[in-house]
Amino acid sequence: MSTLLSEVPSDIRNIVSDYDRVALVFQGGGALGAYQAGVYEALSIAGAEPNWVSGVSIGAINCAIIAGNTPENRVPRLREFWNTISGRKIWAYTPDGDHFRTMRNQMSAFATINLGQPGFFKPRFPNPWLLPRGAEGATSFYDTSPLRDTLLRLVDFDLINSGQKRFSVGAVNIRTGNFVYFDNTTHRIGPEHVMASGALPPAFPGVRIDGEYYWDGGVVSNTPLQWLLDQPDHPSALVFQVDLFSSRGELPRDMLDVVERQKDIGYSSRTRSITDFFRRVQMLRSKHADALQRIPEQLRSEEDNQILSEYEASGPVNICHLIYQEKSYERDFKDYEFSGTSMRDHWQSGYEDTLKTLRRPDWLKKPAKNTAIVVHDIHRLDD
Repeated sequence: MSTLLSEVPSDIRNIVSDYDRVALVFQGGGALGAYQAGVYEALSIAGAEPNWVSGVSIGAINCAIIAGNTPENRVPRLREFWNTISGRKIWAYTPDGDHFRTMRNQMSAFATINLGQPGFFKPRFPNPWLLPRGAEGATSFYDTSPLRDTLLRLVDFDLINSGQKRFSVGAVNIRTGNFVYFDNTTHRIGPEHVMASGALPPAFPGVRIDGEYYWDGGVVSNTPLQWLLDQPDHPSALVFQVDLFSSRGELPRDMLDVVERQKDIGYSSRTRSITDFFRRVQMLRSKHADALQRIPEQLRSEEDNQILSEYEASGPVNICHLIYQEKSYERDFKDYEFSGTSMRDHWQSGYEDTLKTLRRPDWLKKPAKNTAIVVHDIHRLDD
C-alpha cells in the first residue's frame, strides 16, 4: 500500500506540525471499523500522526490499539485485531457479481448472529429470554469476555495512561442516561472503559466501572466530535473525523432499503449541526473579546484579561471529514458482517480515501484565525 503515497505531498508532516492539536475522531460502526484502520495507516505513513485519538464503540477499540502501542507496532496490532475477529471463512470462493457478493455477505452476517466473532464476542447459553429477571446474562445476547482477552493481548494500557497520546472514549451511564467520556487526562484507562464504549444493547451487556454500568456511546451520540470541540481550551486543531455511516443516501425502494437507510441516518454524525454551533460560539467569543479590548486596560478586571488571553491563544479548527461510502452489494447487515474479504475492502477504502484527502494540501493548511472552523470532505467537493 505504501507505494501509493508517492502522490502525496512530501511536506505533509510540516503542514500538520503547524497545528497545536491533531485529532483522530472515530465513529462507531462494527465491522465497518476496518475503514478507520486504513485511514490511520495512511496518516501514519504520510507523517500526519495524531496527538489525540477519540472514539465510540468500534472506534474506541481502534483508538485503544493506536494509543496503546508504540509507533512501529500500531498498524501491525490493528491488522492483528482485524484478522482475528474476521478470521472465519464463509465461502472458499465468491463468484463475480454483486448478487453473489450480497449472498456471501448475508451468510457471513448470519454466522455472526449465531456464532459470534473470534476474539470479540460469543453467544450466551442459555438465551437471555430463557433466564429469570436479574440473572447474570439476562440482559444481553452475547458474552464479550473474549474482547477483554484480546484487548489485554494487543493494548498496553500503561502506555495509554502515560499520556503520550491523549485518549478518550464515549459511553452512556445506563442508570442516568448521561453521556460520559473516559479520558486519560481524568481517568486511569483499562479494558473496561473501552468495552463500555462498545457495549451496544441488547447484543452486549453493560460494563461496570466504579459501581456504575455503561452502554455503547452510540446510544446517545455516535461521534466524539462534540467532546473535542467542547474543551475549555481552543487551540488550533486539525481534525480527521472518520465516519462509518453516511447521512446522505438514496431514496429507499423496498423494506430492506428502509431498514438500512434508517440505520444510516440514526448513526450518522451530526457534523454540520455541531460545526454550526461551534461557529456561533466562536463568533460570540470573538465579539466578547472585541468588546473587552475597547475597555481601557486599567479598567479591565482580572477575569477580563483572562478571557482576552484565552481568546488570543485560541486558533481555528480544520475538519477533514472521511465517510465510508458503502458498496452496492452491502445491505443493512453491513455493520455486523465480519468476513475477511469485506474487512480488507473496508481497510483499503479507508486508506485510499485518506490518500485522496492528503493530496489536497490546500485543505490541510491552517486556516486564518478569524475563520473559526472549516470542513472538507473528498466525497462532497460540490459543497
